[in-house]
Amino acid sequence: MNFTRNLTQDLTHKLGVMIIKGEYPVNQRMPSEAVLCEQFSVSRSATREAVKMLAAKGLISSRPKQGITVLPESQWNLFDTDVLSWILQSKPSLSLLKEFTQVRYAIEPVAAQLAARHVTSEQLSILNDNLQRIADAHHGLDDVLEAHIDFLNTILLASGNRFFIQLTQFVKAALKVSIRYTNQVKGVNYNDISFHTKLYSAIAQGEDVLAYQLVEEILLDDLRIIEANI
Repeated sequence: MNFTRNLTQDLTHKLGVMIIKGEYPVNQRMPSEAVLCEQFSVSRSATREAVKMLAAKGLISSRPKQGITVLPESQWNLFDTDVLSWILQSKPSLSLLKEFTQVRYAIEPVAAQLAARHVTSEQLSILNDNLQRIADAHHGLDDVLEAHIDFLNTILLASGNRFFIQLTQFVKAALKVSIRYTNQVKGVNYNDISFHTKLYSAIAQGEDVLAYQLVEEILLDDLRIIEANI
């Protein structure tokens, strides 16, 4: 079972990347399941499951007698972490980063504000650990991006908003590209913890307006950078 599942996941990944790269044109038929079996040397059951997974992600439609058809990007589930990862691996355009940053701008300042109101002592301890991890990364003791992402996701969790909490995996998938790009353009040291220290302090002290403003300011700055380079 595990072997079959791994084959399915591997084929899903390969086909997903090929679709996003345009190797299978939009609104055109892809090879049949039987042909895909031969091309990728996988079983019919693994191929069938991969096709179902891609259809669930909005990349293709698969119907009897009509075959497998690639759907336009407007149909893709961009909140699916696999789809987002494949897009970012294949063509992380600045326009996409802009749109993602706009989503962050619409959510993260409010999440920080809510976290300042509702954070628990346990969450605050985790947030402090995340802050220390960012500092440790300066000495090569932790992964910088993972520490940054975990810091943000802890804030989303601390907001108490169930919809924000559902976005943690989505945010993790996209931030790896977004943070890397904006920090390079800014000339920011990945290990600079001044912003995170201020934000942690605001949340810990319940300063919800300040928490909102800190996050809003840095995301507006990121948007300006991206827009200036499009």
